[in-house]
Amino acid sequence: MEAQNQQKIEFKGRIISVQPRSNVWRYRLDNRTHSLTGYNLFLSGEVNGVVCDFSVAISEKQQQKHSFHIGDEIKGTAWTKKYPKLEYADYYRAGSFKKIIAATLQDIECVSPWTGEVPSLSVYEWRGCRMLDSRRWKSKCFTCKWACMANVAIEYNWGVSQKFRFESFCYGPKNCKLYSMGKPRAVPYKDCGSDYDCGWLDEICTERRGEDE
Repeated sequence: MEAQNQQKIEFKGRIISVQPRSNVWRYRLDNRTHSLTGYNLFLSGEVNGVVCDFSVAISEKQQQKHSFHIGDEIKGTAWTKKYPKLEYADYYRAGSFKKIIAATLQDIECVSPWTGEVPSLSVYEWRGCRMLDSRRWKSKCFTCKWACMANVAIEYNWGVSQKFRFESFCYGPKNCKLYSMGKPRAVPYKDCGSDYDCGWLDEICTERRGEDE
């Protein structure tokens, strides 16, 4: 995979969503492994003085230290991606954080989308996730702490090559009224066409919790 030259940037903006950051490994329909690596901050603001919406990847330790949540106005530094196909967030290796304005956290848990304080990664790992329609992720579910846009690697030719893409998932309660799985997802393999993940793997990933968890 060809690497791109990296550039250090300065950013500032208002946080509009905080979501878990996940890497997913797919192999046909035999395996869908999720690995949580931190959080993605979605912001509306400026990058090197240019007004835009953007996302920044941070570690769990950084989230624990700063307790970022929707409404916070922050600034910091980060780097452009070395391998754009592997990382959904626009920028990573973030640091030099400063809260310009700390918003009042309203941890309302009675209705979706849930926009309160994000839990530790161990909570997400215990809950497991289901596929989430990408259109819902972009709209009704975007501010929800249970929504996730994952970096996906598909084992296309075992031990030889992989294909990469991004997929949306949901760690939220199974009875959420906003939830929609969307279309089945094709999982290609060399010389074998594609199998389709129709949701049965979701049941395995979330089998330890009930409908309202």
